Amino acid sequence: MYVGAQGGALASMVMFSPTVSQSPLHCYLAPTAGAVFRYIGHKVCGLQVELNYMQRGWQEYSSATGYGYRRRLDYIELPLLMHLYFGKRARGFFNLGPQIGYLVHESQKEIPTAYSSAWTSGKSSGTYHQYVPTENRFDWGLAAGLGFYYRTAKAGTYQLEARFNYSLGSNFSTSKMEYFSSSNNMNLSLTIAYLWQVH
Repeated sequence: MYVGAQGGALASMVMFSPTVSQSPLHCYLAPTAGAVFRYIGHKVCGLQVELNYMQRGWQEYSSATGYGYRRRLDYIELPLLMHLYFGKRARGFFNLGPQIGYLVHESQKEIPTAYSSAWTSGKSSGTYHQYVPTENRFDWGLAAGLGFYYRTAKAGTYQLEARFNYSLGSNFSTSKMEYFSSSNNMNLSLTIAYLWQVH
């Protein structure tokens, strides 16, 4: 059994349908941190459970108009991952499994005066449907990570992981009468972790 903590950075977007213009060069960059529990029950396979804080969101920018918009979405996330590893003291690994999350806070900024009413008056304000408050606070999806860690004899385990998360739940209502048919969170994170083996 291993317990520890991790922290790092993530780049996130929201996949809207119909599309909302988001440049990959203007991803929402933010921190992430959490606690890790890992149980190795077999020679090359184990279970990993985490409790993470993730700062997600999306960012829009138009060079033609100078218009910019940034939405911050703070989630508490619980991934349940299958942990596959290879190697002895130095190990490569692959994590895969479902995750659930809950939106605990959101904020927005850089809305020009011409668009401010879209935030307060809801979907009746023109075509700026993505500026209303998030309607579905519960989130669920899939996570897949690839990484490397080194186990020391007395100083614990040091780990580096790159992970991709894709939400299957939508931020906004997707009923037939609504504008968006999907609005899914998507993010790529890079974290470092320190784990201590519990005997």
